[in-house]
Amino acid sequence: MATKVHSFMSSQPTEADFPVTYLNDTAIVQAPIRLSALEAVGFKQTCQNLIQADSHPQQVVLDFQNTIFMDSSGLGALVSNFKYAQQKAIAFTLRNVTPQVMAVLNLTGLDQVFSIESINRIEPIESSSLGDSQRNIPRKVEPLPQTHPSVASWMKRLIDIVGSLVGLVITGVLLIPIALAIQIDDPGPIFFSQIRCGWMGKRFSIWKFRSMCVDAEAKKSQVKNQVEGAFFKNENDPRITRIGGFLRRTSLDELPQFWNVLKGEMSLVGTRPPTPDEVERYEVPEWQRFDVKPGMTGEWQVNGRSTVRSFEDVIRLDLQYQKNWTLLYDLRLILKTITILFNKNSGAV
Repeated sequence: MATKVHSFMSSQPTEADFPVTYLNDTAIVQAPIRLSALEAVGFKQTCQNLIQADSHPQQVVLDFQNTIFMDSSGLGALVSNFKYAQQKAIAFTLRNVTPQVMAVLNLTGLDQVFSIESINRIEPIESSSLGDSQRNIPRKVEPLPQTHPSVASWMKRLIDIVGSLVGLVITGVLLIPIALAIQIDDPGPIFFSQIRCGWMGKRFSIWKFRSMCVDAEAKKSQVKNQVEGAFFKNENDPRITRIGGFLRRTSLDELPQFWNVLKGEMSLVGTRPPTPDEVERYEVPEWQRFDVKPGMTGEWQVNGRSTVRSFEDVIRLDLQYQKNWTLLYDLRLILKTITILFNKNSGAV
């Protein structure tokens, strides 16, 4: 049967072209050589045009045989297309995934979510069908994408390691008095762990000293969100304990995050780490904030984090940090953070 070839162009300014080949009830979309911020919006729109069509295909296959680079924006387009296809009950498959793209999928765990065809086979590789012996075979580790100069900077990493070690010493000194204060005020766990999304959207557990009541997550639906967009904040959150309010005003609740910095999941300075439910609401452009590692402090901290009232402001500050980043800029933000730690208006993340 002869195939029909169509090309769609994004309305956004882009040099990318995304050929679409129809074979029976399958639409095969050719991914570009680079799938980054420049191409991501157009790529997403191409796929969603197919899915929205009255006579939409039963399966959409994304062919990555020519793709040698994918950053967080490309990853955002991929996730968005996958969710949209699921809503329409359309099969969504990745084909001929190159090592560069697979490295990104492995990093984020999406290699266990997407249906992926091997280069030399048509049958999808399903994680559940792999035997234990196959799972234990070490895979070649591909170089991870360098989405931003800060990610590749060994000096920034060195500063993170030294700073986190100093921070952990301070945390150890303050651990006993903080733990006692938390227990006396509201008996329960000393630490609070929450899943956040870091570089390239990879999930990790962020650590804090507990500043809320033990059933805070269950009560979240009862608290009004005072900000706009894909994040949550209430200036007078009733779930915050008395000692928790002090810990937040002084940022002492964030001391355990020095462990996240030492592990490389965070940096001393970076962007605000969002929760997975926030990321669920992201459009492709917002994924650009994942091009750098999240930080214990950053533009949002020194520019009045308690006064940020819209998601657009969060994105603006995150992208401002990426644009202005240098090692000297990081050091300036650290010094600014120290000067406002005990400011009564500093608020909490």
